[in-house]
Amino acid sequence: MTTENDWLTRRTGVLPTAPPTERLSPKSVLDETTRPTAPEPPPEVTFTHQGRHAGRHLVDVHDAYRAELRQVRDILRQVKEGTSGVGDARDQLNMMTIRANDWTLGGVCQAQCRSVATHHTMESQGIFPHLRRSQPDLATVLDRLHEEHLAIHEVLEGIDEALVHLARNPTDYGPITEAIDLLTDTLLSHFAYEESQLIGPLARHGFYPGQV
Repeated sequence: MTTENDWLTRRTGVLPTAPPTERLSPKSVLDETTRPTAPEPPPEVTFTHQGRHAGRHLVDVHDAYRAELRQVRDILRQVKEGTSGVGDARDQLNMMTIRANDWTLGGVCQAQCRSVATHHTMESQGIFPHLRRSQPDLATVLDRLHEEHLAIHEVLEGIDEALVHLARNPTDYGPITEAIDLLTDTLLSHFAYEESQLIGPLARHGFYPGQV
């Protein structure tokens, strides 16, 4: 079976990450069904080794964020496991462990959120204008990606609110679990879409003028 992006790996040698097949949250902040797609470049367009490296770099950056997201989820799992089977004799010790793990969870969550926000600001304010000038037919895709960055910012704000709730209610993991599930779904979907649409343009034009 062929897809609209079969040309991407065939011509650049870079394989975009597949979108997630499993959803963790009943909520969604992305309209995935109306996402525009970039056209395949003409046959005469070629991709240099340096250009293909630029396209691959986007996947590498996203892989680092995906690894951090797995870390966030693993720490949340550890925190939850630390609350089960607590006996009276170990209440205080376990509460100290829970508090320490909550601080760790908060630190990792906040670091992830700051990092993603910085990444998206760099894209929307620097890389996207360069690609828009270099390839005008990419405008609708870039507009949608920017809209998704704004939606992701709202999800990140929800993480902060859930962390405040957890600090005030140390055994109520519902809000932080829901917030991290929504963040996971949103980022994995966005990263996959962005890769499918931008690997080609980045391999063709680079992240900045003169790169390729």
